[in-house]
Order: sequence, then structure tokens, then C-alpha cells
Amino acid sequence: MIYRSKAPLRIGLAGGGTDVSPYCDLYGGAILNATLSLYAHATIEPLQDKTIILQGVDRKEEQRYENGTDLEALPIDGKLDLLKGVYNRIRKEYGWSGGGFRLSTFVDAPAGSGLGTSSTLVVAIIGVFTEMLRLPLGEYDMAHLAYDIERKELLMAGGRQDQYAATFGGVNYMEFYKDDKVIVNPLRVKQQYLFELENNLLLYYTATSRESARIIEVQSRNVTDKKEKSIEAMHQLKHQAQLMKEALLMGRIHEIGEILDFGFRQKQKMAEGISNAFIDNIYDQARRAGATGGKISGAGGGGFMTFYCPGISKYRVMEVLASLGGHCQPYNFTGHGLTTWTV
Repeated sequence: MIYRSKAPLRIGLAGGGTDVSPYCDLYGGAILNATLSLYAHATIEPLQDKTIILQGVDRKEEQRYENGTDLEALPIDGKLDLLKGVYNRIRKEYGWSGGGFRLSTFVDAPAGSGLGTSSTLVVAIIGVFTEMLRLPLGEYDMAHLAYDIERKELLMAGGRQDQYAATFGGVNYMEFYKDDKVIVNPLRVKQQYLFELENNLLLYYTATSRESARIIEVQSRNVTDKKEKSIEAMHQLKHQAQLMKEALLMGRIHEIGEILDFGFRQKQKMAEGISNAFIDNIYDQARRAGATGGKISGAGGGGFMTFYCPGISKYRVMEVLASLGGHCQPYNFTGHGLTTWTV
């Protein structure tokens, strides 16, 4: 038997950063995101002996443990730690009666791109182990487990939206509270509104990646230090998520560019490093070419950006963006979250 899974990456449309502690613990956070037809993939092939082979195919990395199932835990040493972290937690929590295996992963977007690649990969790996071991885990269980492994056990900085977006899929308005409480509200957006949004929203890869941990650390410290400018910006971003929800549900798609632009201005105030001269130049050129607004994906600093281009302005915007060294990424919205199957 071979076991497989895939989980979709996401774009955050509004509220980005309000899912990060300590802001959401103190004030409550809100985010609106949508999953894309770009995925994190995981495959497990059982082996006859006790060998454990871990492969990050897209990263061209491999770790091999000849008697891996004899180890109480695989070493967390900076090499394929997401794969090891999930296996260690599954083994600790549910036991391990199986033999060796080959775990292979692949992500359709580069690390540091701002589409939630790391967290989505964790969800995909949990999914493939759940499929193989027939674990009794629901959507909230898997999303929380992914958050727990990545943020608390592997100590990787970040928020909470990615794990839930990857598990649930679709367009969701999410609320975040203290004690890791998350409520996922799936939005019943009319198909014609989604088609129009998909048609007008460009996904642009800047051909740069970023180290999100440093930006998130500064953002969190600004809240701890009670920096009023940063906290007020986060309040406004939470309000932006509400505005985006209303625009999507009521079909006011033409307002989305302005809502994105409002969020872009606020997000710049959250922490140093979210934007820079390179990103500002891309944003300004896209606006001059016809985009009415846009945003930086993820923590900021690089990676993907999205732009709302009304009418037929996207063709001119695409032309201008192509001249800046990056590329526009084709995509579709997807209504499906984590999917697992057995071959």
C-alpha cells in the first residue's frame, strides 16, 4: 500500500498578522483567507525493514535512519525538521507498531513565499499518517495538532491561520482568541463572485523569499511593549477582515482593491521589515498600471504579492510586473482542504 495526502496553500485577503500572539490573546484576531490550487504533498511507502527515509523532494534533501524505528525520537537538527517533528509527535501520542517507511514531500511553492508553505506541509504530513494509521482525528484536531507541533514543539514563529486554512479549505473568516481557541467560519460566497475575484486578482512572485521569524518577532514585541501605532494598525487590520467578508458575501467585488490598499497601508505600520523599497516600488508600479490595491502575502519582506485589477487592467499590470524580475503565478480557488487517500 501507498498512502498519499495533499493540502492547499492559501492567500490571506485581510486581517493578516492578527492571528499572531500576543495580539490575538489580548484582543482577539480575525482573518479572511482563501485556499488555492497549489499544494503541499506527502507520500508514505512502508518498507520491509526498520529503515526510515525522509525526503524533501523539492528541496533535494534526504535523511536516512537504518534502524529508525528503534529510535524513541528522530533528532531535530535543522534538516527536514517538519517531517521529523510530525513523526515524533504521532509516535509519542499514538504509539508505533509499524515498521520502516519512506516519507516523501513536495510543495508547489518555494519556502518563504508567504503562502503558508511550512504549516501546510505539516498538515499534509499529519494527514498522510492519519490515513495510514487510521487515526480518529477531525479537522479541528489536525489543525490544532499541526499548530502545536510547529509553534510549540519545533518553536517556529508564526500565526495560526495557515494550519486551519490547509485543513478546512475554501474561503474562511477565522477568529482567534486566547488559549489557542480558533473558530473557522466557512463563507458561502456566490460562485459568480468568486469567479470575478479570481479573474481580477493577480498572484505575483517577487522572486525573493523572506525569513518570517524575525519580522514576526518584531511584531510580537511591539504588542508586548505596547507600541500604540503597531497595535492600532492591527486593530484596523482586524476591521479590514470584516470589510472584506461583507464585500465578498454581498458581491461588492469592485470594493476589494480599496480594501486591500487600506490593509497594505496598515500592515506597514505593524513592524519594521514588512515592507521595503523593493516591495514599495512593485506596489507603486502595479497601482500606476491599473491595480486598485494589493498586499504582501504572509509576514511580509518578500515572497508573493497579490493585486486587485478591475476590468481588463490585469493585462497591463502583468506586463509591468513581468519587467520587474518576478512572475505571475496561475491559480484557481479551491473549496477542498486536506485530502488523503490510499493506493
